[in-house]
Amino acid sequence: MNGIALRVRGKVQGVGFRPFVWQVAQQLARCGDVSNDGEGVLVHLVGADNGFVAHLQRHCPALARIDSMDITPYHWETLPEDFSIRASGAGAMSTQIVPDAATCPACLAEMNDPRNRRYRYPFINCTHCGPRFTIIHAMPYDRPFTVMAAFPLCPACEKEYCDPRDRRFHAQPVACVGCGPQLSWQDDTAMVYGEAALMAAVGKIAQGGVVAVKGLGGFHLACDAGNASAVALLRARKHRPTKPLAVMVAQSEGFSSQAQKLLTSPASPIVLVAKNVVNGLCEGITPGLDEVGILLPSNPIQHLLMQALKRPLVMTSGNLNGRPPAISNEDALRDLAQIADGFLLHNRDIVQRMDDSVLRESGEMLRRARGYVPDAMPLPAGFNDIPPMLCCGADMKNTFCLVRGKEAVLSQHLGDLSEQGVEAQWQKALTLMQSIYDFQPQKVVVDAHPGYRSGQWGRALGLPFEEVFHHHAHAAACMAEHGWPLEGGDVIALTLDGIGMGEKGELWGGECLRVNYRQFERLAGLPAVALPGGDLAARQPWRNLLAQGMAFVPEWQSRLPLDNHPAAALARAVERGINAPLVSSCGRLFDAVASSLGCTTEPLSYEGEAACQLEALARQSAGGKHPIVLPWRNGALEMAAFWQSWLGWPAANAEKAWAFHDALACGLADMLRHFARQAQIRTLVFGGGVLHNQLLRERLAFYLTGFTLLFPHRLPAGDGGISFGQAVIAAARWQKERKG
Repeated sequence: MNGIALRVRGKVQGVGFRPFVWQVAQQLARCGDVSNDGEGVLVHLVGADNGFVAHLQRHCPALARIDSMDITPYHWETLPEDFSIRASGAGAMSTQIVPDAATCPACLAEMNDPRNRRYRYPFINCTHCGPRFTIIHAMPYDRPFTVMAAFPLCPACEKEYCDPRDRRFHAQPVACVGCGPQLSWQDDTAMVYGEAALMAAVGKIAQGGVVAVKGLGGFHLACDAGNASAVALLRARKHRPTKPLAVMVAQSEGFSSQAQKLLTSPASPIVLVAKNVVNGLCEGITPGLDEVGILLPSNPIQHLLMQALKRPLVMTSGNLNGRPPAISNEDALRDLAQIADGFLLHNRDIVQRMDDSVLRESGEMLRRARGYVPDAMPLPAGFNDIPPMLCCGADMKNTFCLVRGKEAVLSQHLGDLSEQGVEAQWQKALTLMQSIYDFQPQKVVVDAHPGYRSGQWGRALGLPFEEVFHHHAHAAACMAEHGWPLEGGDVIALTLDGIGMGEKGELWGGECLRVNYRQFERLAGLPAVALPGGDLAARQPWRNLLAQGMAFVPEWQSRLPLDNHPAAALARAVERGINAPLVSSCGRLFDAVASSLGCTTEPLSYEGEAACQLEALARQSAGGKHPIVLPWRNGALEMAAFWQSWLGWPAANAEKAWAFHDALACGLADMLRHFARQAQIRTLVFGGGVLHNQLLRERLAFYLTGFTLLFPHRLPAGDGGISFGQAVIAAARWQKERKG
């Protein structure tokens, strides 16, 4: 043999990895070639390694990640005299596709330089930034397989594209004003293009209007975040009375170092920060809350808007209430016609919807999408050679998951599957990901709830299917995220959410479980109470207060603030068992407590609104001692004792809100401690949407010192992580079956 073959796997396509290899070969005077294929990058070298691999590992491009490099002997029939970049090959897809990346400093500098030929060009990009996953039709990631095939390169762009020394070598979205996508503006009076389109949008926002802006993964609705009238107009037209609005700010200075690191990362997510550290916002941005989601401009269009307007802008999802965000010009013009005063459009298609990701300053993931998808999640130690399985997730905050081999790829956040139009986007996302990964599932994994649309769609594929219980999936997702080994043994899990299907058709939402990847046992949890009116109870908190009162408060009719509601009639329905199933829901307990304090609107306008307002109210308290109790006695949490102490304490609302969080955490911690000590288990795992509540997390950690606590972090605690939990449960069971 007279050479070596180097197989590089990981995030190595669409990040300038081939020109990087070419440049390393020039520096080290090596001959050979490099190419992309379905497995990643393949390098052929004349002669031995001689430090080439070490150089690649030390100087890997910013957006790239090398997961493995395998070296095998290679024989050259004819020795090359230089190092070349060869055309991409095909093959089964196992390399990782790169998420869209925020505009890099070099491109931003060129866009603002009057001497540069891309001055103020709103689609500037290079191998270090720009659209990736949202423009792919097929793999490998080459221009003919992207939406950019519709834009033939001009001679100047083609020269850059073909030069390995250039930052735009094989940057698939590369373009300029002469050959690339163009902006357009459309309203009731005119249609203009280019710079005039941008200025029309700027003028409309400055006048207090609402503008629909087409971005990388869909449309945003933008308006002046400091203009109370503009924000009120947007809320009224969108029928979004209180749900928080994200705000785009010009720079990251003034925020914490953790927030700055996230804001300025290639992912450029929305980051939740304290509302009082953001200047220039009207009160209508996040009514009743103490946090606001901020983001920096992540694409050139947003940079140009912010530079012209010089003020914070609302940048919220461009969708009609009850529908997913629009991704095509036609969808936006139809769906947003009664919301937007004008449309800033462009003619580069969006293949994949991709919402903004949302994180806390700590890095805790609340919504995983742009900038993070489709990054793969490695499976923990012990998971090997898993056959391809499609895991369909839950119905709210849906993601699906493709698992194969030693890793899993989650889809972007797709939201509520009951919304009109979401099924088409779900199917489109699934079809694309199966195509680009050459993924043919052998099994479908679904939630045990028979009414879930995700399960119905999964079963309709006609493949063998497996059911996984909702709360088992919550716990398993957190275990796997933290690398808990397949044979790591049992943990004690606390799963807190709204409602999920439990064993024997029971409805769960506040459970203590003993869990491993293959099975679980319910140990205890919140006592079940009625859910008056079924799904209506999730939108009308007073119904949950009534249910708690009927179950635990003697003479509730005179002790609970229900005079403004038809409580007597609903109580009769509950007594007769009419549309009032029993549920052990922590989410509905939060609703009941919020209703008792009168700190939330009725009906709720978004999921979790009452809990968010209750936590914000609690943050106004200094904390400290209080008489509220939720005791763990005789194998149960005594809700009657809680309500007796709650109704008997005439304190300020903020003090009571804080005391509720503290008492709940104390009672839950006592329950966990009891079972952990009984089983001699030291690791506690948490999951479910209620665990997004930071105060509750803090108080649980306070009461559970001495244990190892695993909280969701890289994946959402809520239903956005369910599909990953389904994946590791099904994979673990498959491995056990294979071993017999």
